[in-house]
Amino acid sequence: MSTLLEIRDLRAWYGASQALHGVNLHIDAGEAVALAGRNGSGRSTLAKAIMGFVRTQGELRFAGQSLEGRRAFDIARLGIGYVPEQRDVFPTLTVRENLQLGIKPRAGTGAARFTLDDAHMLFPILRERARTKAGALSGGEQQMLSVARALLGDPDLVVIDEPTEGLAGQVVTQLADALKLLSERGVAMLLIEQRRVIADRSASRIAVLGHGEIVFDGTPESFHARPDVMREWLGVG
Repeated sequence: MSTLLEIRDLRAWYGASQALHGVNLHIDAGEAVALAGRNGSGRSTLAKAIMGFVRTQGELRFAGQSLEGRRAFDIARLGIGYVPEQRDVFPTLTVRENLQLGIKPRAGTGAARFTLDDAHMLFPILRERARTKAGALSGGEQQMLSVARALLGDPDLVVIDEPTEGLAGQVVTQLADALKLLSERGVAMLLIEQRRVIADRSASRIAVLGHGEIVFDGTPESFHARPDVMREWLGVG
């Protein structure tokens, strides 16, 4: 497998406050990686660093191209989709209008791999609610809408920050099934997620971030065999 996203010795700051202290991580083409860690460990900062939203030092490369100095819209055009922690929908527009805003195939790549029909297949509720204003959707439905809209930009990699935050168990399971299907279709993913159901169903690797550094990186099986990692860095067990 070829490396799609490569992160080396990445440091990041909010003003004078350093949040990342030398992150090393890679994601291969078509690979799904779950990123776990305690609150404040730097997980969301890593997502924002990839998208160019915070000041960084170190190496960030996507599909062989440096992301250094690029703005978020340019990074998106290279093929990275982003679903922020806050459900980023346009509340006064309908579900269909929100989805249509996400349709931005990259120039020179031919037909888009993901269409409105694909979005409706992944999340059937979005077809049922096509004429509903996004602000009237439940939290889970808004999250599905946000993920689907990012995919309509035809990304090679999608960065999803806390997709199940505040969602009911049934919706979490539905979202996990959809993310697993995306992985099977060859979309690489960085899933910033605490719930095991997401990592176990969707990811081939789990990385753990602690104090702004990667402290574990391995398969879900090797992760579950390390209660010391779960206890020290996630407060589990």
